Amino acid sequence: MQLTSNSDKITRDYFDSLLIETRYLDADIPSTQMTLFGESFRTPVMTAALSHLHNTAQDGMTVYARAAALSGAVHWVGMGSETELEEIVATGARTIKIIKPHADNQVVFRKIEHAVRVGCMAVGMDIDHAFNSEGGYDNVFGLPMKAKTTEELTEFVQASGVPFVVKGVLSPHDAEKCLKAGCAGIVVSHHHGMVQYAVPPLMVLHDILSATGGSVPVFVDCGIESGMDAYKCLALGAKAVSVGRHLMPLLKGGAEAVAQRIDEMTAELAGVMARTGVSSLDKIDSSIIHRRAF
Repeated sequence: MQLTSNSDKITRDYFDSLLIETRYLDADIPSTQMTLFGESFRTPVMTAALSHLHNTAQDGMTVYARAAALSGAVHWVGMGSETELEEIVATGARTIKIIKPHADNQVVFRKIEHAVRVGCMAVGMDIDHAFNSEGGYDNVFGLPMKAKTTEELTEFVQASGVPFVVKGVLSPHDAEKCLKAGCAGIVVSHHHGMVQYAVPPLMVLHDILSATGGSVPVFVDCGIESGMDAYKCLALGAKAVSVGRHLMPLLKGGAEAVAQRIDEMTAELAGVMARTGVSSLDKIDSSIIHRRAF
């Protein structure tokens, strides 16, 4: 009999176990501006690397990208055709393309080359799609996957010519190997509960930051639904956060509806920053966070 867990609920419970203290004296109006890979953005609230949003709304992938462009946010994108990626980049959204760990490395190299050629600001790999739940290699929409070695990852990094980010890191073990391969960033994520009883990203974030020593930006994905959630991630050391499923229901309302929610989350973040005495993202202090019993 297969046991059922809910890694998403565990992640939500961990978020809600984190409490903040207020700091009003000598506080000022905050700025949410973020710099990433040499470019400036209005918010550290980013879209997540989703795929196949045409199943959610007409032209869902480009609607999602336009929302990021409207909000001045970094846009991430997952699987899709070359034509779709070109349409996404044409929206003006500064895009990071995440590529699956295809069994055929030549497929990976071709996708890297195309993403860079059409103007993506960075590329990367979704390493947690390597295996299926039965211990074999994964197959995603008929496409065979395979776990990659650190040496293979190094080859992808060297081939990219732009920052290369690994998504699906949930341990210092993998974080250290990403650094060894020359990666420029890490996304801490359990991919919406792909593994039962997965450690919440924020629970392992400190150990991953210790492993990386601040040498690369570390992003947090999974379960982020508000500016307060984003604040907690940033206070614990994340560079920025990715929001996906929370935004998906809004896609039918168009890019403006999705952008409005990103803007609202950014305003919520600014509100918490103001009330905790933080004037800029780099001044968020982890001592503001307290944890009740989990």
